[in-house]
Amino acid sequence: MKAIRNSKGFTLIELLVVVAIIGILAAIAIPQFAAYRQRGFDSRAASDLRNAATGEEANFATNQAYVTCTNPCSSLPGFKQSNGVTMSLTAATQSFTGTSTHTQGTGKTWNYDSAGGGLS
Repeated sequence: MKAIRNSKGFTLIELLVVVAIIGILAAIAIPQFAAYRQRGFDSRAASDLRNAATGEEANFATNQAYVTCTNPCSSLPGFKQSNGVTMSLTAATQSFTGTSTHTQGTGKTWNYDSAGGGLS
C-alpha cells in the first residue's frame, strides 16, 4: 500500500491563478475609479453653485441686492467654497447668474440662472 501524503498549503499553479485573477480585476477597476472621482469633483462644483445660490438669496432677503463675486465668493452669508472649484456669480437688479467648474473634474461647467429656473 502506498502511503497517503499529508499535503498542506497551495500549489504554485493555484497561487499563480489567484494572482492573475486579482490582476485582471485591478486592471478593470482602476480606470473606473478615476471616472468616479471626476464625476465626484463635478458634483462638488454643482453643489457649491447651489449653496452659493442659497447664499445669494439670503443676502437678497437681508439687503435687497444680489452680490457679484468671483473666486472665492466669501461675501455670501454662510457659504464656504470648496478647494479646486472655480466659481463666478454675476448680479443683476432682480436676478443673478453663476457658473462653476472643478479643476480635477471632467471639464463640465455648471450654470445657474435664478430667473431661468436654477441649475443647468
